[in-house]
Amino acid sequence: MKKLVIIAGIFLSFFLATRLVYGQEVAGHSALLSYNADKINTNKDFTIKKITIQKVFERFNSPLFHSVDSFVKYCQRYNIDCYLLPSIAGLESSFARNIYPDSYNPFGWGGGYIFFDSWDESINTVAKGIKENYIDQGADTVDKIAPIYAASSTWAVRVKYFQKMFTDEEEKVSLLLKENSVKL
Repeated sequence: MKKLVIIAGIFLSFFLATRLVYGQEVAGHSALLSYNADKINTNKDFTIKKITIQKVFERFNSPLFHSVDSFVKYCQRYNIDCYLLPSIAGLESSFARNIYPDSYNPFGWGGGYIFFDSWDESINTVAKGIKENYIDQGADTVDKIAPIYAASSTWAVRVKYFQKMFTDEEEKVSLLLKENSVKL
């Protein structure tokens, strides 16, 4: 049933996108709506990222499942890899299944002792913190972030393991979308 809902959501997203780009939304209107091809491709890419994150979170029964929009929103806002924060959450807390109760801190931020009021707040805070305090300061790879973020010498390798899990899943999602796309 969940697969059917996901496929229906994908179809609806692509249907609406193609109606806005290729067709008139209301009969009788004379002009096509203007669009930016790069924006359409970016939206498609972020849709794929969202579906990918949802599928991985679902597989691990993650409490973060309903916060996927926040991950995608803040990776866009801060221009960071959309799989970085979910990967850190995978490593630090088994995708938020092992955190201090009511801390909303799946990232081990502040040693895991910092409490947030919501998943959205923690995702925003950590995304902004990684962008400003790590990436903008030159720690622009997982290997460079690792010695600052964590004491473990294997942290980077393990985060990259989770990133690969997401990119492997993205390949499957992309293939599924390609196989089920509607030709115009």
